[in-house]
Amino acid sequence: MEITAGFITDFLGGTIIGDRNVVINGASTIEGGRPGTISFLSNLKYEEYIYSSEASAILVDNSFEPSYPVKAALIKVENVYESLARLLDKFNVTTEIERHISPKAHIDDKAVLGNNVGVGVFSVIEENVRIGDNVEIENQVTIGQGVTIGQGTIIKSGVKILEGCVIGANVIIHSNTVIGSDGFGFAPTGEGNYVKIRQLGNVVIEDDVEIGSNCSIDRATFGSTIIRKGAKLDNLIQIAHNVEIGSNTVIAAQTGIAGSARIGEGCKIGGQVGIVGHIQIADGTQIQAQSGVQSAVKNKNSKLFGSPALDYNNYLRSYAIFKNLPALAEKVEKIARPHLGKANEPDA
Repeated sequence: MEITAGFITDFLGGTIIGDRNVVINGASTIEGGRPGTISFLSNLKYEEYIYSSEASAILVDNSFEPSYPVKAALIKVENVYESLARLLDKFNVTTEIERHISPKAHIDDKAVLGNNVGVGVFSVIEENVRIGDNVEIENQVTIGQGVTIGQGTIIKSGVKILEGCVIGANVIIHSNTVIGSDGFGFAPTGEGNYVKIRQLGNVVIEDDVEIGSNCSIDRATFGSTIIRKGAKLDNLIQIAHNVEIGSNTVIAAQTGIAGSARIGEGCKIGGQVGIVGHIQIADGTQIQAQSGVQSAVKNKNSKLFGSPALDYNNYLRSYAIFKNLPALAEKVEKIARPHLGKANEPDA
């Protein structure tokens, strides 16, 4: 689809510096910009590429002022990332997809499917499943007994959604994620072994959630493990039983959250973070990558770093000290060495 830079500018409500009539027929990175494409600059550490980019148009923030001449038309917008998302969504494939059900899929007679539902090869839909309109279920997916899936949801290949779980509308679950496996619950016995605790709850994933590939979200012991509306989970994340993830919270890869933790709304959690069970994380909390959170976070919009996690600024001040401890110890030893010899001499 060919459009002009001027059309894009008007669609985004921005302003343009350069040729409004230049034709755009695709997108590219700013480093690998090609004629006829649009790119973007959201981080100024990549500014050097804007002066050599061959892209025909580049999205920039309203505040951006180039230091040197730029060949591309500059489209100034209030928020580059938001504008880029709107643009890609607008010009993605918008035609109605006609879905079909593979003859190699197994669908139980007691399952209820809405209109325009697609089911891929070797997928299994068990009894009493209810699936809304315009849902796409790709190949080798398992939908367990009594699962409910809302309209417009996309289930990628290899996903397992086990019995009794509830998936909202417009959810995306990427390949090989497992929803509703048993929580890690075992009771020690007097003989030194463990007895399994039955996991009788389910998982509830609300509307507009996206979950990456190879994640595991365990069912609750009782009640529900809940992923609230608009939350976004990266790949390789472990969510334990009875955890609640607040709305519009984002979590990066390889994070693990132990049982019954409560994560607030609008939190940002970096990669490889560990969060212990039975604590509450306040709304708006930001946790830096590889942090370990071992106690509740009570203040909204807190910033944490380290293991065990500290206030972000306190951690940086502490790090400035403890990274120099070896050199400091060496200095102290040099100062103390002569005095230690005198202390060991016998009294006259």
